[in-house]
Amino acid sequence: MSKSAWIMGGVLLATLGAEFAWAQPQGSGGGIYTCVDRNGRRLTADRPIQECLDREQRELGPSGIVRRQIGPSLTEQERAAQDAQRRKEAEARSREVEERRRERVLTARYPDKATHDAERAVAIQLVDDVTATAEKRIVELRQQQKAFDVEMEFYKRDPSKAPMVLRRKIAENEDSIAEQQRFIAGQDQEKRRVHQRFDTELAQLRKLWDAQRQPVSTIAPASEAASSGAR
Repeated sequence: MSKSAWIMGGVLLATLGAEFAWAQPQGSGGGIYTCVDRNGRRLTADRPIQECLDREQRELGPSGIVRRQIGPSLTEQERAAQDAQRRKEAEARSREVEERRRERVLTARYPDKATHDAERAVAIQLVDDVTATAEKRIVELRQQQKAFDVEMEFYKRDPSKAPMVLRRKIAENEDSIAEQQRFIAGQDQEKRRVHQRFDTELAQLRKLWDAQRQPVSTIAPASEAASSGAR
């Protein structure tokens, strides 16, 4: 065997030996754990580090790539508090998503004030129509009341002698008038609630409409600045 062949064989054996030596500690020792303790010192070890149980640790592979991140070890009370905080944050995110969805629906339904005013007018008209029906019913009941009053003229000296049927009809008529009057008063309150709802919506819509127009007003100066810079 030539001298050069001996040299090549020696180099090959040395290389294989180095690779074997590298593989041995890596395979037996596993990952490397690293963290920064409460004093700001960076620590490393071949197992989870006791000084960093209250903070995040990283497990590194042989090539230095992060295998995983190990969170701080928490007490049962701390875990419960953490879970509660996570639920609270998730609920807040859910409420925000729902609010954004509702805003999109609102602006799609009312793209401008004229559309909103038109729907307000329709809602108020519905209340007025119902109120008008009740007022018409009161007029009819008043007419019936006059007819009952004519019949009661025969018993003016002693109303107790009036027939029970007539007295019952008069009482029912009075109750019906009072009921319709209460209903009309309720419709007046309903009209105020409708106006209040539309006023609240309009205040929110003004902000949303302004926000929709905002990108147009901010993009223009930026484009003008870019064109002036190019000149």
